[in-house]
Parts: sequence; C-alpha cells; structure tokens
Amino acid sequence: MKQSKYPFPKIDLHLHLDGAISPKTLMELAAERNVGPKVVSLDRFIPFVVVDPNCRSVNEYLEKFELPVGILQDGEALFRAAEELVERLDRESLAYAEIRFAPQLHTRKSMDQTDAVKAVLDGMRSGEQGRSIETNLILCAMSLGGAEANRDANLETVELAGQMRFCGVAGVDLAGAEGLCELSDFGYIFELAGELSLDYTCHAGDSQGPETVRTAISDFGSRRIGHGHHIFEDEDLCTLAKEKKAALEICLTSNIQCATRRSYAAHPAKKLLDMGLNVTLNTDNPVIAGISLESEYDIATTQAGFTEKDLVLVNINSARAAFLPEQKKLGLIKRLEAFL
Repeated sequence: MKQSKYPFPKIDLHLHLDGAISPKTLMELAAERNVGPKVVSLDRFIPFVVVDPNCRSVNEYLEKFELPVGILQDGEALFRAAEELVERLDRESLAYAEIRFAPQLHTRKSMDQTDAVKAVLDGMRSGEQGRSIETNLILCAMSLGGAEANRDANLETVELAGQMRFCGVAGVDLAGAEGLCELSDFGYIFELAGELSLDYTCHAGDSQGPETVRTAISDFGSRRIGHGHHIFEDEDLCTLAKEKKAALEICLTSNIQCATRRSYAAHPAKKLLDMGLNVTLNTDNPVIAGISLESEYDIATTQAGFTEKDLVLVNINSARAAFLPEQKKLGLIKRLEAFL
C-alpha cells in the first residue's frame, strides 16, 4: 500500500461498482464481448465512460453508466471489475469500503441475480488477498419508474441480501431515478429488510428536496442516507437526523456534476458537519467523475471549507455508520482518534 497524503484510515461508504471500473478494463472487456463503440485507442474510448470535468448535467452523467452496465453481463466481467476495484482502493490506501451494485441490472443474458452477486463477491475477495483493505457489498434495489414496475426484482434483491449476509453482503440500498414516483411507495423494500434484520441505506435528498430524507428516516427507519444534502433546507429535519444519529453519505463532486449543488463553496456539507450531523465523504462513481477519495479530500479542504481535522472526523462518522460488527467499528475509530 503506497504512502498516502492523508495518513489516517480512509473509508468510502458510497461507491457504485459500475461507476468505478477503469476505462482500460472497460475497453478490453467491450472488445472481447463485441459491445460498444469500435475505437482503437483509450483516448477515444474514455469519453464514453468518463464525464467532462466541467459536466453540470445529470443526464450527461447518467449516460456514462450505459456502456459499463452493458458490458457487465457475465460473471467473468463482474469478477474482474470487482477484483481490480478492490486492488485500486488498496493502492489508494483505503482501510475499508462498501461497494454497491444492483444485481437485477446484470441479468440481460445468462446470469440471474444470484450469479451476479457471487461473481462480484468472488472478485472482491480475490482483490483483498494479501492486502490490508477490507470490503463489503451492498445490494441495490432500484427505482426505475413506478414502484411496482420491478417490485419482484427488488424483493428478490433484498431476499438475496438476507441469504448472503454472512458471505460479504452487508446490507441493501434503494438507488435509481429519484423522484419518478413517491419515495414512500418503495416502503416494501425496507419492510422486508427490517423483517430480515438487514442493515440498509437509501438514496434521498439529492435531486429531490428534504422531504425524501424525512421519508427515509421517519417512515423507513433508515440510519444512513445516500447523499441527503438537501436536508440542509429543513432545520427541523436536521434536528431529527441528529437525534436519530443518521449518517449522510455526501459525495461532493457527484453533486456538482449532476447539478444538485451549484458549486463546492455553496455545498452545505461543512455546515452540516458543524451542526453536529454525521457527515461522511465518499466518491459515488470515481471513474465516471474522474476523481478519487484523496482528490475529494483535496477539494473538501480547498473549496468546501473542511479542515484536515474535519477529514478525520468524517471518517470516524463513516466508521460508526459502517455496516460492520461493533468490534471492527471500534477498531477503526481507535485508529482514527490517534490522528485528532
């Protein structure tokens, strides 16, 4: 593991597999499977899977998922993507990461959801071999339109998480198109997760306002919120989140590129941290966005108002919010507190 600019243990809790595969790997997999553009150089391939640094459009951002998802439709591709991601995170000196993906999006050919999850888990475990990083997997249910459109697939995802909780699956999430229908319509996902005693998080308060965060916390009982930065517009909700000790999985560059915040300086993440909320900093889709966790820390300290001490504090928040056994959380926290 290389020497890091930020020597404390680093944690990424909000990291999508299909947004984190190197362009070189994607180009090779695409060529092997005869999928995607017919280009002969990496420079010409990169624009298909990485946004322009000045991207300020959610549509442009989301377009970059189409090719990776189209490529990752067999076990070999998923294994390689997961293995190489874990290896890269270790080189970037992360101590712990939770990788998430939606298995139902990888069943266009011969795989079912179980096959997809097993391939990713096998790749993650292979990537961990001989390295100090620890990783777990979060399975994403999806909002693809109406809440009933893929209800069976979503329930299958949650049930699969229950079956594989001791094999590296740490919990579940609801991702996808926020706002196409009422978030409350997806309550069936979290009801089943509760019945199965699963940990869960929920995308909310990103492209939609703070009311979706209230739904996730009050109706679903979620103690982690994917993004969630629009909570800042509701003072009472901020108080509720503090009382419930809910963690916000903040992804600074993702919010800027998707135009859910106009600038890093205007992002409320630092203000939320100072208010006592459990802010965490994460990458979301590092390859699509052209970032790393370290570059996000650079931006946090130079443009978003964070201090280096704040970076240690947000990682302590991440350790507390992680879908890990209590003893492992305490171990990470103890290591981090040494840098305060």
